[in-house]
Amino acid sequence: MICNLPLADVYYEKVGAGMPVLMLHGYCPDHRLMIGCFEPVFESLPGWQRIYLDLPGMGRTPGRPEVDSSDRMLEVVEAFIERVIGNQPFLVCGESYGGYLARGLVYRRTEQVAGMMLLCPMLVAEHARRDLPEYTVLVRDDKFIESLSQPDRAEFEPMAVVQTWDVWLRFHNEIMPGVNMADMSFLEALQKHAYGFSFDPDALETPFKKPSLILTGRQDTSTGYRDAWPILEKYPRATFAVLDTAGHNLQIEQAGLFNALVAEWLRRVRRELEV
Repeated sequence: MICNLPLADVYYEKVGAGMPVLMLHGYCPDHRLMIGCFEPVFESLPGWQRIYLDLPGMGRTPGRPEVDSSDRMLEVVEAFIERVIGNQPFLVCGESYGGYLARGLVYRRTEQVAGMMLLCPMLVAEHARRDLPEYTVLVRDDKFIESLSQPDRAEFEPMAVVQTWDVWLRFHNEIMPGVNMADMSFLEALQKHAYGFSFDPDALETPFKKPSLILTGRQDTSTGYRDAWPILEKYPRATFAVLDTAGHNLQIEQAGLFNALVAEWLRRVRRELEV
């Protein structure tokens, strides 16, 4: 479906029925990343309507010159919420850059957001200021890696902590299709102009006291895990996990833990709603 907004024509898909769960992917991939990791969790948990969108410049949502900052990107997401979700409560799940936008939504719509889940979130916009671990590979199938084409290896190896066939297959099917469609000229301009918000999304007037989940990878060289520590007290109902043997593709490399922790978060949200 297409949601025609002043700043973007946003492509999105809805799955299921119930309380809305807004899914925000990261920089370059598209909604397929979020579908791939979240749908297995929701299969056994009815009562949630998942809304997967493509952010401007990614997937099937074209970028426009007017969306020249993360503030503007957040405006697009808020306009989408007003059109598709309305005033009802919703959950937000954000991966990487989508996690940055998710915190912007919590800042702007604290009362409406009933729960927040962050997956390998971008915590610091400026890459040079991020506190990142060294690149590490912990599991590697040499024979399989050598069987890949050079282009596939170039895409997969620099980010993969677990370099096996099953991890590569999900990476190939869920992440790379969006990356290959991305409007890189638009995205690079966004990064150079105003990748960080004009406000601090964690400068909340009061802590966000709704069930939350923050998952980070101990070997994540893209967004890291250490930069999450300073914001934790702003989210007193957050489970915070740093998973070993997990990089920026945590949801694939530690799929079992990801599924269990997301399901537990949803159960906490459900209990809170029923009080």
